[in-house]
Amino acid sequence: MRLFAAVLPPADVVRELAPEVDALQRMPGADALRWTGRPGWHFTLAFYGEVAEDLVPDLAERLLRAARRTDPFPLSLHGGGHFGGRALWVGATGDVETMRLLADRAEAAGRKAGVEMEEHRRYRPHLTVARSRDSADFKPYVAALDTFAGKPWTVGELCLVRSNLPTSGVPGEQPRYETVASRPLGAGDGTGRAAG
Repeated sequence: MRLFAAVLPPADVVRELAPEVDALQRMPGADALRWTGRPGWHFTLAFYGEVAEDLVPDLAERLLRAARRTDPFPLSLHGGGHFGGRALWVGATGDVETMRLLADRAEAAGRKAGVEMEEHRRYRPHLTVARSRDSADFKPYVAALDTFAGKPWTVGELCLVRSNLPTSGVPGEQPRYETVASRPLGAGDGTGRAAG
């Protein structure tokens, strides 16, 4: 199964961002981009790719340990940026250093569980809102996001998420995301909770 570790913004944060993204989608050229559906908004901490079923329990256990060792931390959406001409994202502010630490721990959990990982890169918190198959000029969109500042929230859990890629071939179909497990941050009861 195709998996990644993530921080999921709460519903009120998603509602706050939605009108900003709606405004971006009305800008010239926006119809040429693939916009991420609201249920898909997340901060990827570590991308695991295709993971064999037998590795998932160990990965989930290691993520539980990573979550226990990381205290809850404040975060808010802020501004935007892009990765080349391929992805437009909304950034974050707050305790970004703790988020980087959590990302490093999630990546280490994958490696220790036997997941083949790409080369380590310094983590940059980002919530992808649009992608382009070809190289796109995201500068006007980034400029429009420059003054966006969301309200702070406390990140309280680390999620293991399954990505179900589109298979219908219908243009515009979005991946579906399913939370496989969520682990509370900090020294709570240590049990984590499995998603149904």
